[in-house]
Amino acid sequence: MSARSLLARVANQFLRRGEGDYHPGPWFLPVSGGWLPAGAGESVNWWQRGYNVVGPSSQSAIVEACVSAYSQTVAMCPGDHWRLNDKGGRDRVKNSALSRILRRPNDYQSISDFMLNATRSLYMAGNAYALALRNDRFEIDELHLMDPEQSYPRIATTGDVFYQLQGNDVIDRRLGGGQLIVPQRDVLHIRMHTVRNRFPVPLVGESPLVAAYADIGVGGAIAQQQVRFYMNEARPSAVLSTDLVLDKDQVQALRDRWNDQAKGLHQGGTPILTAGLKVQPWSQGGKDAATAEMLKLSDEHIALAFRIPLQILGLGGNAYASTELLMQSWIASGLGFALNHIEESFGLLFQLKGQPDEYVEFDTAALLRSAMKDRIEALARGVQGGIYAPNEARQMEGLNRAKDGDEPRVQQQVVPLSQIEATPPAPAPPAAPPAPPADQVEPTPPPKKGDRDAIQREVRNLFANADRIGRRRLSA
Repeated sequence: MSARSLLARVANQFLRRGEGDYHPGPWFLPVSGGWLPAGAGESVNWWQRGYNVVGPSSQSAIVEACVSAYSQTVAMCPGDHWRLNDKGGRDRVKNSALSRILRRPNDYQSISDFMLNATRSLYMAGNAYALALRNDRFEIDELHLMDPEQSYPRIATTGDVFYQLQGNDVIDRRLGGGQLIVPQRDVLHIRMHTVRNRFPVPLVGESPLVAAYADIGVGGAIAQQQVRFYMNEARPSAVLSTDLVLDKDQVQALRDRWNDQAKGLHQGGTPILTAGLKVQPWSQGGKDAATAEMLKLSDEHIALAFRIPLQILGLGGNAYASTELLMQSWIASGLGFALNHIEESFGLLFQLKGQPDEYVEFDTAALLRSAMKDRIEALARGVQGGIYAPNEARQMEGLNRAKDGDEPRVQQQVVPLSQIEATPPAPAPPAAPPAPPADQVEPTPPPKKGDRDAIQREVRNLFANADRIGRRRLSA
């Protein structure tokens, strides 16, 4: 018997199941997918009372935008393994198992692909599971994402935590298929907040989608109404009116003739109206505006549940002065929590000491890759203020090291307050050099004589100009 089969048999003997126990909604539907609202449990014929299954994000554009904003942004941020050094700073660890996983989690996924799908599972299902496989040195060598809808934690009678994992076709082929029962130390589990109605507590997270079910339902109902209207022409664009009294057969005959001329293959034809018939447009613009306003309000509520600024989704709102301020606003709210939550889950799996001794950090500076002006201004101020050495700032921009640029530098007038009185005065200007002795002074040469004829011509011209000016004044 293999070690994996023995572990699965032993774990199954200690697992405690709660099958058959009632728990309040909302309920997840693993076969068809989606969620059933909690109010559906009040009656057996819930579908006849207007309850519908809340589907995945592909059925709601705003939910897809929120989930994609988190997953794609997290995938953009590179992660590193950091450790505190003796000087109070930190060093990037490049030879650890964690650093290798943060570069390549497995042999068929990049780290961007891994983080993209892990974050998407986290916000769609409330949980993200990954199976950790170890090498001969018992170091984590691979991470494989599992399906959050087919995987869940289990508690043994002794209180030990195991995970039942499934939903990765690559792992199924390599390990023989079927459900895997894995101890907690070999599972990366990232979960959102836990609630009392999700067994086992507090090991199962809940997605923000649950708080937005009502708004998703409103948006879906509005979309379905618009589809039915455009498909079935539920609301006419115009009506035919007349002062004559028509019986049922005449009305039906006029309707059939109008439809034959204006619908289907004859759409765009020219109807001929007789017997005093008039065409009157049917306008309901106010209801259309109210519908659009209600749809916009539901979208804003969904974005609020995901804690995403409307500017990130392109829905307007107050404009920010720069891209950096917009990203900093999101990092301070929803995105910052998501990154920190994922970092701590990696630290728990790899048994790191935590902040500030040893930790994982995803660099959000990559989010400003296109904001070159803001990035350069921040680096310039950091170098001038002595925070960064010139070579450190150049390294952040991918530039080569400069000579004598490894040491931070500040301006000379920046001194501590305690050293103000001890600051030496400014040096006096240098004194003029002493005059040489009289016997060493060279005599000044006499000025050169000018051309006598040229001087006389210049004097005659001056007199002529003066005489000309005097005559003009007399004539005036």
